[in-house]
Amino acid sequence: MAAPRAQRADARRNIAAILGAATDGLARDPEMSIADIAAAAGVGRITLYGHFKTRADLVDAVLVRTVQQCDEILDATDTSGDPAGALGLLVASSWQLVHQFRNILLAAQRELPAERIRGVHDRILRRVQSLIERGQRAGTFRRDMPQQWLITTTYSLMHAAAEDAAAGRLDADDAAGLITATLLAAFTAHQGG
Repeated sequence: MAAPRAQRADARRNIAAILGAATDGLARDPEMSIADIAAAAGVGRITLYGHFKTRADLVDAVLVRTVQQCDEILDATDTSGDPAGALGLLVASSWQLVHQFRNILLAAQRELPAERIRGVHDRILRRVQSLIERGQRAGTFRRDMPQQWLITTTYSLMHAAAEDAAAGRLDADDAAGLITATLLAAFTAHQGG
């Protein structure tokens, strides 16, 4: 009985080491090789492939883990006030995370379908949806466009800003303010709207 438990504990440690090394490595270099990830984790490639059958499986697990951690961090962002101000706070907090982990997103875009990447963001997007709903009820945000379109606009703009910052077309320090200004211009209800 002790041998299977020790093996399971060993497997859990290996998986944690692999995910940690892959997260750190892909955050620095979205093209980091499996061999380099295995070496950083202190395991062999055969062990890595024993837990993650393909590079896409590993990148998927890293993306899920990263987005879950980001969602936990965003839990600390107080979005209870005025919807427009809350949107600015949420964007500022989110931007720091999107910018920090943009290379993980790049790795995911190379390995995973767009609908999978978007699906992993569901919990964070529900946070955005809740804020938009509150803003619409308060008359702050427009109601003449589908909520889903406003959510898609937020998601797309955040990730477009990350791409521009990575390419040097946007100063990362200016991004949160620009994203917020763009979203407020798009979301603000017009008189009588």
